[in-house]
Amino acid sequence: QVQLVESGGGLVQAGGSLRLSCLASGRTFSSYTMGWFRQAPGKEREFVAAISRSAGNTEYADSVRGRFTISRDNAKNTVYLQMNSLKPEDTAVYYCHAVVGWRNYWGQGTQVTVSS
Repeated sequence: QVQLVESGGGLVQAGGSLRLSCLASGRTFSSYTMGWFRQAPGKEREFVAAISRSAGNTEYADSVRGRFTISRDNAKNTVYLQMNSLKPEDTAVYYCHAVVGWRNYWGQGTQVTVSS
């Protein structure tokens, strides 16, 4: 069982920045593929970004590419999402996601609100 705990959400004005963190449990964090998803009110959960186990590869949704950066620190069991140039449409609950073997794990989510 892997537990994921997000932090760093909050209220920010458009054009501002936030950094989300996700602390994962377990001794083999470097073997987890990590990612971030988000869900806005009335919408389905959508992919935001992902990072490979060695951090050698990253992927981004078109809507955030160039503004968001995903990274990880395997020594700290933590994955980050640096969000710059935030827009009101980025408002959502952001969820940390881990793929461990064939299993998927989710955090409880952290609210990000961007005011115009």
